[in-house]
Amino acid sequence: MYGSILSDFTIKQMATHKKDDWVFINPFRDENVQPASYDITIGDSFTFEREYTENGELITGPKRFDEPVPYMTVTCDSYALEPKRFVLATTKEYIQLPHNITAFVEGRSSIGRLGLFIQNAGWVDPGFEGQITLELFNASDRTIIIPAGSRVGQLVFAMMDVGAEKPYSGKYQGQTGATGSMVYKDFIKG
Repeated sequence: MYGSILSDFTIKQMATHKKDDWVFINPFRDENVQPASYDITIGDSFTFEREYTENGELITGPKRFDEPVPYMTVTCDSYALEPKRFVLATTKEYIQLPHNITAFVEGRSSIGRLGLFIQNAGWVDPGFEGQITLELFNASDRTIIIPAGSRVGQLVFAMMDVGAEKPYSGKYQGQTGATGSMVYKDFIKG
């Protein structure tokens, strides 16, 4: 079983029973289980960069890795993503991975064919707990309406040969909602 992709049978068993060494998904929907993956859905939290300061001044200048980005978050039942625009979204599902299971995040082909790209890091480390932030980009020339609750991607779980010596405990641990970049924390000396 080690070094293998989890099957629908194993995903169902693990995801519905909270144990330290099993995957946990909440809310879990049996109809989202695929032969070798679990369909993830869009939550109702969307985060985007502010274009103006709180004083109404246009934000200009380059983005820097060592400085926080000013974000704005909205909660809504659907989000209208304009052409050539980018937004952070969250999964409705909150997941917990044990120290010996990792997951890959893949976009759905049907969604990609509309021009909506799920541009994410694509990797969920063993030990991660939280909602997954998705980076959505509208590559089409028309606005795409993104309804909360829609299936937009899938998680593929893989059993590792041994548990991680240092499971994930980083800056996004326990995140809920669409979470903006915290890369600037990599530059904080302390």
